Amino acid sequence: MPIQQSLAYSPARMAGIFFLPVLLLLMMQPAHAVPSFARQTKLDCMTCHVSWPELTPTGRLFKLNGYTLGEQLRVPLAGMLQVSRTSTANVDPRQADNFPKDRELVLQQASVFVSGKLAEQLGIFSQVTYDGVAHHTSIDNLDLRYAQRFGESPQATIAGVTLHNNPMVQDIYNTGPIWGFPFASSPVAPAPNAGTVIESLGQQVAGFGAYALWHNTVYAELSAYRTADKAFSLLRAGTDHAGDAALRGLNPYWRLALQHEWGAGMHSAMLGTYGININRYPDSGMPFGAADRLRDIGFDAQYQYITDRHRFSAQLNTIRENQRWNASSFSNQSDVLKSFRSKLSYYYQKQYGINLSYFSLRGNGDDLLYNTGAPVTGSAGGSPNSNGYVVELNYLPRRDIRIALQYTGYTRFNGAASNYDGFGRNARNNNTLYLMTWLMF
Repeated sequence: MPIQQSLAYSPARMAGIFFLPVLLLLMMQPAHAVPSFARQTKLDCMTCHVSWPELTPTGRLFKLNGYTLGEQLRVPLAGMLQVSRTSTANVDPRQADNFPKDRELVLQQASVFVSGKLAEQLGIFSQVTYDGVAHHTSIDNLDLRYAQRFGESPQATIAGVTLHNNPMVQDIYNTGPIWGFPFASSPVAPAPNAGTVIESLGQQVAGFGAYALWHNTVYAELSAYRTADKAFSLLRAGTDHAGDAALRGLNPYWRLALQHEWGAGMHSAMLGTYGININRYPDSGMPFGAADRLRDIGFDAQYQYITDRHRFSAQLNTIRENQRWNASSFSNQSDVLKSFRSKLSYYYQKQYGINLSYFSLRGNGDDLLYNTGAPVTGSAGGSPNSNGYVVELNYLPRRDIRIALQYTGYTRFNGAASNYDGFGRNARNNNTLYLMTWLMF
């Protein structure tokens, strides 16, 4: 039988999570206490963020203009540090490989950013990250943009091109799988087996796109993705190439959204849709022959209310993925996977926040696709169905530090509420309490 362990934190461990990063901040000079974008624009970070990383209308315009607003910095460097501890509800020591560093204080991530204005109309967001759990350094998200503004009024058209390495990292809204909530989560907690392809290609592909925002109302983008190899190898530098996706040819992505702002920017809303077609070889070491075809079509919506005292936002995102296994041998020739996520956020005086989220994954059963046959990670019914909720409390003692306490609860995991893996494990056994300190400097 699994051995139950407490969700409680020891005082010493909690003190380490809270005060080690704070001590580092106090040792820094004030001039280095904000990221490079804020230094470039001379704006408070909360001008561009509801609460980072979620963008406000001002933040979206900054990104659309190619990260070029403000003065060019001589050295556009910034940094990030995440220290965390995870406590999974039920841990069996006999299955320790499924719970690496559970109940341990870990350096989750340490990142260096080269981000800002490179020339008059050329800018970049780039990140190199050290993974403190895997003890590995690699390229993270990258987005290089050239943008042009047509007209001087607030209704001017903005158009540009982008080179990036993660589908939707270039998107300006916080609804999709890349910039959507949760903005940070446990790197060691058990997670459902299923996931859509659009959220699985990060740091593996080269994306080329053109976008435009017309009259601050209609946003559109067309992009194409290919394997990040040969001349584009830098876009996946340091990643495990054996596990990277290998794509056949160019794979199209499209994005369309309607947005509206009113009340002098106090209110903003968006309704959108997007999609991607991916032809992926089942073996990245054999990029030839037949390829599996995966098509994602998504719909999303966002609303924000922003004042100095109160900040509220809501997001919805749903994706339907049609999977045709032209090259892989699974139980079915084709499958369908549907994902849904919703989020509500409220921040008081830009310092105290709460985020509430509901998520679900649903699809038809496929034993060879979803069941590993192992405890914890398996699905006895071969089902991808998982759903649950996230409750997160945030405290920002200053603009560049966040302390987050996050609880994730599952009502269904890998197909069932109870005995989902065939070894007696229940969905609620994977509930997690996650405590993190997040620094930007």
